Amino acid sequence: MHNKIDFVLTWVDGSDEAWLQQRRQYQPGKGADGGESRYRDWENLQFWFRGVEKFAPWVNRIYFVTWGHLPKWLNTAHPKLTVVRHEEFLKREYLPTFNINSIELNLHRIQGLSEQFVFFNDDTFLINDVKEEDFFKNGLPRDCCIETALVQDDIDNPFAHILMNDAALVNMHYKKREVIRKNRKKWFHPAYGKMVLRNVLMLPYRDFSSFKYTHMPSAFLKSTFEQVWRQEEELLDELCHNRFRTVFDVNQYVMKYWQYMEGKYEPQSPNVGKFCIIGRDDAAMFEALRRQSPQMLCINDDSSIDNFGEMKQKVIDAFEKILPEKSEFEL
Repeated sequence: MHNKIDFVLTWVDGSDEAWLQQRRQYQPGKGADGGESRYRDWENLQFWFRGVEKFAPWVNRIYFVTWGHLPKWLNTAHPKLTVVRHEEFLKREYLPTFNINSIELNLHRIQGLSEQFVFFNDDTFLINDVKEEDFFKNGLPRDCCIETALVQDDIDNPFAHILMNDAALVNMHYKKREVIRKNRKKWFHPAYGKMVLRNVLMLPYRDFSSFKYTHMPSAFLKSTFEQVWRQEEELLDELCHNRFRTVFDVNQYVMKYWQYMEGKYEPQSPNVGKFCIIGRDDAAMFEALRRQSPQMLCINDDSSIDNFGEMKQKVIDAFEKILPEKSEFEL
């Protein structure tokens, strides 16, 4: 008998005038990231729901996290769907927030959320059949724990700073040699393929540098969030007051790293999903959609795209070919 697995999806409608007006009242400060591409709507969310209905019919519940706006087409009466507004689970003093990190760090506070859940950003899609075992095995999240050197190629992008903060936080609580000794089989697991060499090459370094991030749907134990909050409540509380993403934040990956440290994961190939940046990886993205391989696809926005409308339509057309029929989540 399987434990219940919930999905959590965060979404924002960057064209909502009431939301935009509120956002303008809280302009990003120094070190903050308020890039427009973080909020614009690609109008492809219906394919996320179609993908879940077709490829993961076993899901227990879907928690749809929103500032308050909803897609006009969404069937909020669907028995598996629960709409969760920010004020229903975030502390009042964190609101309003335009910082996805603050939202992600508090997912465990969603009322009714199961111990096992999968977190999706709204740019991560299921494009072929997935099983419960693709996300949880032996009651533990599936993940690829691959240590890697941290590099940055954009001085204006705070993401590398955030990843460094995530690693710093686990280094403050765990000793690398002890962690590896306790979980040696998982650390050097054949599921990682050639990437297991990264774990070998990083062995001489005393502390963890960073870990491979896939920007795929993330499997979590709710109890991990509770544990990290117990141990670092003061820090996390302070960071959740940042209304925009900043270079001082940690994000949901710190919860993944904590699961690595505790050995609370089952090794998985990093090839279950594909990460594509629009404008850079277009050919690979459309090929993945056409072949419906691998099972999960991230279509990441890039502010440098100048043909936004044209590219948006191309992505919609590609999804229509593999998921043409409306789901029961649509009116």
